[in-house]
Amino acid sequence: MQLTIKGRNIAITPALREHAEKKIGKLARFFDSATPIDGQVVLRIQGDEHVAEVTLHLDGLLLRGEEESSDMYASIDGVVDKLERQIHKYKTRINRKIRGEKITLPSDKSPEQTKDQVVRIKRFQSKPMPVEEAVMQMELLGHDFFVFRNADNYEVNVLYKRKDGRYGLLEPEGTA
Repeated sequence: MQLTIKGRNIAITPALREHAEKKIGKLARFFDSATPIDGQVVLRIQGDEHVAEVTLHLDGLLLRGEEESSDMYASIDGVVDKLERQIHKYKTRINRKIRGEKITLPSDKSPEQTKDQVVRIKRFQSKPMPVEEAVMQMELLGHDFFVFRNADNYEVNVLYKRKDGRYGLLEPEGTA
């Protein structure tokens, strides 16, 4: 496992680095030893809160967790617990997929649009994936939407969670 550990408003001491590497390194036991795992850990102090933010890239899967507490070591422990829950959820969904259970999408594809100022740009790698895998990724990340390249047509699609708890899919139509 390759980890990059960064600090914002905090010095990364050898003890803190060792604790983060040890705790996050234990997550590798959930995956095949041949699976390459790259991760980024950002430890920061925000007011009185100590925040640990972890992003792991595992062969096309993205896991992300954030935890805050009054102690950085407790924040690291908490974010590892969150990531373990995500991994268990992921493994359960994979097992369901193997058994043939499907996640259904609604036919309604009408998005609501809002215009706002761009305050952050995020770049990410995207591999083609089926819609069902995109649903799983979105749920693992705990987001309300997920941008991905659809394996059926190689177009960029947006999957989103509707207010009723079901999913919507935005697909481009025609060419510009």
